[in-house]
Amino acid sequence: MTHTTASRTDVCIVGAGPAGALLADTLAAAGHDVVVLEAGPRFDPEDRITQMERSIRPGDSDHSVWEMGGPRDAYTSSGENFYPLNHARVKGVGGSTLHWQGMVMRLHESDFAATGPDGGEWPIDYDELRPYYASAEKELGVAGSVDNPFAPPRDEPYPMPAFAPSHSDSIFAEACEALEITTHSVGNARNSEAYDGRSQCVGYGTCNPVCPSGAKYSADTTIEKAEAKGVRVIAEAPVQRLETTASGERVEAAVYAKNGRTYRQEARQFILAAGGVEIPRLLLLSASDDHSDGLANSSGAVGRYFMEHLFAGMGGVLPGRETRQNHIGFNTTESHQFYDTDDPDIGPIKLEFLNYAGPSPVEMAMDAAEYGDELLETLQDSYGHELGIGALVGQAPRKENYIGLDTAKTDDHGNPVPDVHWRVGERERRTLARANEIQRAVMDELGVDIRWTVGPENTGPTYHHMGTTRMGTNPETSVVDARLRTHDVANLTIASSSVFVTAGAMNPTLTIAALAFRAADFVDESLKQA
Repeated sequence: MTHTTASRTDVCIVGAGPAGALLADTLAAAGHDVVVLEAGPRFDPEDRITQMERSIRPGDSDHSVWEMGGPRDAYTSSGENFYPLNHARVKGVGGSTLHWQGMVMRLHESDFAATGPDGGEWPIDYDELRPYYASAEKELGVAGSVDNPFAPPRDEPYPMPAFAPSHSDSIFAEACEALEITTHSVGNARNSEAYDGRSQCVGYGTCNPVCPSGAKYSADTTIEKAEAKGVRVIAEAPVQRLETTASGERVEAAVYAKNGRTYRQEARQFILAAGGVEIPRLLLLSASDDHSDGLANSSGAVGRYFMEHLFAGMGGVLPGRETRQNHIGFNTTESHQFYDTDDPDIGPIKLEFLNYAGPSPVEMAMDAAEYGDELLETLQDSYGHELGIGALVGQAPRKENYIGLDTAKTDDHGNPVPDVHWRVGERERRTLARANEIQRAVMDELGVDIRWTVGPENTGPTYHHMGTTRMGTNPETSVVDARLRTHDVANLTIASSSVFVTAGAMNPTLTIAALAFRAADFVDESLKQA
């Protein structure tokens, strides 16, 4: 039996990650009644130290710290390239910002243009997102500097100063100067000084999977602000489907499970903010007589054009020099020099100088079979001489990469699980090879003994799910319009990286946050006009 909740609300948001949290807080501040439905639990910030300790113990995987896995999170990977979906996602109040690395930057102006054989072009440009980027940086608390000559234009300083370059950054700088590679600071959503009631970063070095100090932004802090404004958050309430009115033109209710019962939450406006995998899955699960191929899917684009950022990297030992790695768990220097290119066969590259190359002495000690002086000698021999360079490589949108439903496998509520169909294309392989060329030149300049390489044949995802409900002006080829409202359903908005038309090579969370602020403006306008 399905129970209808006590009252119809103004806005029902599905997902309590960064987009859902920012939307809830913004719309509540505008005077609207808001309910947020979150599939995962609410984690106690007081447990973060314990979670950190668990994460570095032998045998405890990072995702187990956030209770991922089991029937609730079951999935299938049917594509040419295996996709380890649960490796880096979190279901819970705060979403994946509970364990993200916290690097944030704006997309380049070029990212809004068509890319790849299945193209598509954003119906908005950088200038339209520019003020929302500023709002996102303020709310997330971004430490940064205007020292990046390749960055898009901005009108205001960062909320906090950038983190100083690390010791290994200074080593890399020697080679980069010789090779005429321009380096600059990294935007980080973590406090370089006390900010917004959260402490300055104290350097635990375990940013992923958990920041014990709270210096790194996590969306559960924004949820707390929203709740203080009257927002009601229902955790451990996975939405099973969206029900439409008799005409099929509007969503009437979100049906969710809680404590063994099923409930209906009615609302005037609905917003999906559950990420690039669960949003298309929910739309497909919401098929009905009026929407036989899935809700908001008259275009057939729901789930299609799934994109990722691919990793290219290289590392090894620098003989005779201390590198002081693993002092912090995030990057402080990058290069966007190779991002924008005139070569259509090469995609964008974001070059990263890693501060966490090589083994962590703590993790080595906990996993060792030695003790005392013998262990100390091993640690001294093994730690502190490694260097590593990473890179994010953008993936072009392709229809063949998609999120579907596996009807042969179900979750703990009997629903088909998401099925990831993912393939790395030739353009990405060429871009990965180019990234490796740049990385090898830097390493050779320093005289690094290269011990590992991640490139075209052994690349993997960086767990940035994008593109499965793409934005566009044509209802026949896209899912949402420039206002982030679905073409097919008048009161359904999607605020997520799932609306990205192209991936670029920038970490997506800042753009997700900017889109959330933009969506909030349009939803607020619709509610006031009704």
